[in-house]
Amino acid sequence: MSLVHVLGFGLKVGHLIWMICWWFVSVISMNWFGNGGIMDPKMSLLGGKDPIGWWERVLGRISLIHHHCSQYVGSKRVSNTWWRKLLYTWLVGSTICSMWTFFYMSSQAAEKRKETLTSMCDERARMLQDQFNVSMNHVQAISILISTFHHGKNPSVIDQRTFARYAERTAFERPLTSGVAYAVRVLHSEREQFEKQHGWTIKRMDTIEQKPVHKDDYEPENLEPSPIQEEYAPVIFAQDTVSHVVSLDMLSGKEDRENVLRARASGKGVLTAPFRLLKTNRLGVILTFAVYKMDLPANATPNERIRATAGYIGGVFHIQSLVEKLLQQLASKQNIVVTVLDTTNQSYPISMYGSSSNASDDSLEDVSMLNFGDPFRKHEMHCRYKERAPWPVLEIATSSGIIVIAFLMGYIFHATMNRIAKVEDDCREMSRLKKEAEAADVAKSQFLATVSHEIRTPMNGVLGMLDILMDTDLDVTQQDYVRTAQASGKALVSLINEVLDQAKIESGKLELEAVQFDLRAILDDVLSLFSGKSQEKGVELAVYISDRVPDKLIGDPGRFRQIITNLMGNSIKFTEKGHIFVTVYLVEEVRDSSDVETISSPRNTLSGFPVPERRLSWSKFRGFSQEGPPCPSLSSFSHPVNLIVSVEDTGEGIPLEAHPRIFTPFVQVGPSISRTHGGTGIGLSISKCLVGLMNGEIGFVSEPRVGSTFTFTAVFDNGCSSSGDYGDPQINSQSNPSTLEFHGMTALLVDPRPVRAKVSRYHIQRLGIHVEVVPDLNHSLSSVTNCKTTKIDMIIVEEEVWDKNSGSSALFVNQLSDQGVAPKLFILTNSISSSRTGNRSSGKIQGCPAVITKPLRSSMIAASLQRAMGFRNRAITRNGEISRLALRSLLRGRKILVVDDNDVNLKVAAGALKKYGADVLCVNSGIKAISLLKPPHHFDACFMDIQMPVMDGFEATKRIRAAEQSFNSESQHGDGHGEAQGRAKNWHLPVLAMTADVIHATHEQCLRYGMDGYVSKPFEAEQLYREVSRFFASETNWTL
Repeated sequence: MSLVHVLGFGLKVGHLIWMICWWFVSVISMNWFGNGGIMDPKMSLLGGKDPIGWWERVLGRISLIHHHCSQYVGSKRVSNTWWRKLLYTWLVGSTICSMWTFFYMSSQAAEKRKETLTSMCDERARMLQDQFNVSMNHVQAISILISTFHHGKNPSVIDQRTFARYAERTAFERPLTSGVAYAVRVLHSEREQFEKQHGWTIKRMDTIEQKPVHKDDYEPENLEPSPIQEEYAPVIFAQDTVSHVVSLDMLSGKEDRENVLRARASGKGVLTAPFRLLKTNRLGVILTFAVYKMDLPANATPNERIRATAGYIGGVFHIQSLVEKLLQQLASKQNIVVTVLDTTNQSYPISMYGSSSNASDDSLEDVSMLNFGDPFRKHEMHCRYKERAPWPVLEIATSSGIIVIAFLMGYIFHATMNRIAKVEDDCREMSRLKKEAEAADVAKSQFLATVSHEIRTPMNGVLGMLDILMDTDLDVTQQDYVRTAQASGKALVSLINEVLDQAKIESGKLELEAVQFDLRAILDDVLSLFSGKSQEKGVELAVYISDRVPDKLIGDPGRFRQIITNLMGNSIKFTEKGHIFVTVYLVEEVRDSSDVETISSPRNTLSGFPVPERRLSWSKFRGFSQEGPPCPSLSSFSHPVNLIVSVEDTGEGIPLEAHPRIFTPFVQVGPSISRTHGGTGIGLSISKCLVGLMNGEIGFVSEPRVGSTFTFTAVFDNGCSSSGDYGDPQINSQSNPSTLEFHGMTALLVDPRPVRAKVSRYHIQRLGIHVEVVPDLNHSLSSVTNCKTTKIDMIIVEEEVWDKNSGSSALFVNQLSDQGVAPKLFILTNSISSSRTGNRSSGKIQGCPAVITKPLRSSMIAASLQRAMGFRNRAITRNGEISRLALRSLLRGRKILVVDDNDVNLKVAAGALKKYGADVLCVNSGIKAISLLKPPHHFDACFMDIQMPVMDGFEATKRIRAAEQSFNSESQHGDGHGEAQGRAKNWHLPVLAMTADVIHATHEQCLRYGMDGYVSKPFEAEQLYREVSRFFASETNWTL
């Protein structure tokens, strides 16, 4: 696997060299690649006036070149040419590399196999040679023994029996010999005496060598006597294993004679050529040593050795059994086949052991030389494996792995390039589809704007005419029909607004305003909106705002009202009993204070019904997971105010399976919901988007058949002049003229439920009234009786306490009457169907307390107190309750120009404005409006439609502003008309946009073209008053 590492390293080095070459080329070609070169004649490569700028230019050029190269390499034209050639080159090269790896590993395996064979063959040859030398040394030792104790003693102390026993007992020292024998040298003159002495005749061997006999037929007595010759070498001593050679003449045998003659002449051990042994007929060799009568010097001549020769000792070696014994000692003897050869005659080597028939056909063979101490004879050991070489599995697997990996890499490269080409095609296709989608989005926006305009324009006429119709003399039935038609039209307009809001959210065109508003007034308006439905259902509706929340905030009041309206509308829709409770705190209060009710229980709720644990609705908000502001994007506000708003209800709850999709557009909890309660299912999704735009978060907790609590956070700017203006309702209420008469009064609130008492106390204190809370009527009577320093001006009793025991209530009234100047008695009731409402609303019937109907708002409480306590009733302009007289006082006598191309819209606008005393002139084009509004003129305001033929409202307003600017410039130079000198030095007519297109006609766009405000169709008295009041001051102080 080292080859793979080498290839990987080579690829890395190649990539590095490639990048260096690109850098070098980019630097060299910089002069002609751009407008100017980096090699300024006045500036050296490393010096100059601005080395930093030079280096930035170099990096810029390199980036540009790299970008162009990347585009070139990745282009479709190049991908069809170079990468295919590179792929083919890679595949061919990987194939060659795989084959080379196979042959290289195969050669390495064969070399290792050969080395293993050589090692094993050398080991066997060395062991055989060592064992043979040991045996040879012991045979030589026997020759010394015979020379000493046979020839050196007279008489000899060795006979055949002694020699045989000694040779047998020392056979373990000669493991390779099968027997030893001693032949004495006998001259011809001594033969007769020798034969008589031993009792047998000297036999000849050559006849046995020529005619071998079977070992069972061998009889020494039947052998012929040795022929007459100069000397004889009959065997006189022999080991029992070769005792059959006794009396045989060694000089009569051809091989033995040569051996004997060479042994006595050399003085060393000599070996015979392999031959068949007597009697056993097995292949063997004889090792012969000469026995001398005396000690000879090492440099004795051959003649001296011959003369001193006394006999010959011979050791018989049975080659096959000897080699078998040797191989038995080796554990791996079965792996190879061993052949021992006598190679004295190189042309005709004699096999001493083994056969090549058991060897494999493998040509691998190793030859080890054997040295048995006879320099004349040459011996070799040939070794071959018994089995063929195994299949080169590792080599095949490695080479196959290389080629498979290479082909996989080629496939990956091929797939990558195809993928790149496909991605390029997809990018081009996506770019085309993107343009089509953008065009479709523009078309959709234009379609929605057109549809909105076309729907809202006739709806403006319908609702406007219905409003005018309500001012005529109608009977009760006709008024009911008109109110029904108005409600249906307003519902349709609300649906259109929701769909358009969703369209603006999807197109990313929804933006928030940043204006100052009163949070408490907005929530009072929302309470007024849902008060009728809550009273009809008998559901208690309440709002509580923490005292630490500033009176004035800066943000988008309309969108905040939309969020509250959506959440409370859902609660009203799904709640049949219990309560709906809206709370507003600062985030810091909820996070740091334990006074805020974050855990609800049946006794700690507004109506006593159980609700889910409120804390779970904001547990996952990021703003509650760490200290500090809940949103990091608050740097746009100088004094950020972080609000947390909760809407709690005891309605049906939301099933668990519907929780994940609760904020999905156009998705409702179930199909039966839309049939039972109606709705489009986009209110919550719009609310979530609006909350996100306000840098907040929204969450909920809900339990089926228990209720739901929706909580969201929003970030506004503090609209107060300083942080010390935070809302203390008793202080802030002093500025409202309608509540001045209540300042300094004390009220006693009777309510056993803490949360409900806290809400009632909050609303009453907004009028500047000091409130004390007691749990029942007995405590209230005790407070009135025992209070000497503080006068109790009014007692406000919760309906639950009053109706609990009618007898106690009557007794309480009687006891209260006995106090002289008794406090005024009020009852807080939740239902308009209560029988006491009609009888006690005035509070002037004896024994009947006055009634304050929930939901509580400061304006409602003030009106009820004024009626019951005889104060002069003032028109409450706070909290969004706009009286018609207030709007009339602003518009009376004002000359207003209305510009619209639709006759119905002109009639509606003129009727709505004339109803409040304005002098209205209508025109149907922007060109006419420009001619009428050319300074000097007598108009006080202009309501300008935006979408008109020939010239739209934006262009008309732009030209009107240009004319005013020109007139103002002339006036400053004294060229103005005398009639205009009496007017303001800076002539500026209020122009209010009037359109049904709520997508494109945003407030910012109107301001950009010089308009001063925005009024959407159809007209609403509150919106009309809010816009008009910014320009017109009230002519008179009006009251009701």
